[in-house]
Amino acid sequence: MSAATACMPLVVPPPPPTSTPSPLHGSAGQPAAMVPAERRHHPGGMEAAETESHGSGEEGRRPEGEDDGVMSEPRAVVQTLTCERKVYVEGFAYWRSIGRPELPELDPILSFDEFEFSAPAAFLDHPHRGFENVTYMLEGGVSYHDFSGHKGTINTGDVQWLTAGRGVVHAEVPAGEGVQRGINIWINLAANDKMVEPLYQDLASHAIPTATSNDGGVSVKVIAGECLGACSPLRPRTPALCLDVALRPGARLRQPVPRGWSACAYVIDGEAAFGSEGNAASAAGARTLVVFGGDGNGVEVRAEEAGAGARVMVVAARPLGEAVARDGPFVMSTPEEVQQAREDFRRRRNGFEMADGWTSDHAATSAPAR
Repeated sequence: MSAATACMPLVVPPPPPTSTPSPLHGSAGQPAAMVPAERRHHPGGMEAAETESHGSGEEGRRPEGEDDGVMSEPRAVVQTLTCERKVYVEGFAYWRSIGRPELPELDPILSFDEFEFSAPAAFLDHPHRGFENVTYMLEGGVSYHDFSGHKGTINTGDVQWLTAGRGVVHAEVPAGEGVQRGINIWINLAANDKMVEPLYQDLASHAIPTATSNDGGVSVKVIAGECLGACSPLRPRTPALCLDVALRPGARLRQPVPRGWSACAYVIDGEAAFGSEGNAASAAGARTLVVFGGDGNGVEVRAEEAGAGARVMVVAARPLGEAVARDGPFVMSTPEEVQQAREDFRRRRNGFEMADGWTSDHAATSAPAR
């Protein structure tokens, strides 16, 4: 597989599982009621953290490296990419912004996709190692089953932050009739973290902290990090910020971002302007990604007075500055480590032991996407 396709989590069919990544990622399951953030051991030794929005203490900290929480120097936009809808197979299409030739990665963000998923497409039993994955559902749901016994559905507005670490094997299928829509992001793990134990962190839609500006013009779902005084309880292994921002016409958000972090914004709906008004702000419509430069301690996003408002995802993360070797479902530091991951999966060892003899429920009922 070429380097260009090695970071394509949304487009490679599952069988055979020894060499193919998934479009989406399952979760540890949604409990009947959310419980305070903790690590719990689940069947087969897989760990999961189930969290709720009203945390304190460690949950209330700002992202590492953030200044004093006030943005004084908005970053300029250095790149704008319009995303085209691409059909991979019947029932699966995507809009790719990061992980394409014009922007192979935005360290440590390896890929960023909006997707549409419906029958007959299905992504059956397949492995992952060496990165973190964010699945955020915009509409509908994705049902999953993994090799440690976790099964369930990620529904509209739910988010899962999966640290694949040393190894996860799972299957994903559309959860209902019609088109299921969502955002899927791959974030690299540092070389020292690639073989950590897998960890699922899930937040149901109602548990994601929400903040509103004083004038009511901006509403933010804080998926990771902090915004307008609200903090997410999710703790990414690679420090990151992830916000779902809704702006009424004329509204503006000035969001602090730690100096040195990579930062981008993706317009889901409407039209928004980015960068300070006095510095040639860039306007972007739906399904457009803007990349911010490194100078400054925050980003600015606005909805024009004359428009209908906008919905934007703002994502930032601390760069790793490390070598990346990507091939299908594995993201490691060297080609030798990628080959080792394939061999470990084939031999069902070193993190893939639970895959020995395991078949997902979905594999028996869903036809593979081809």
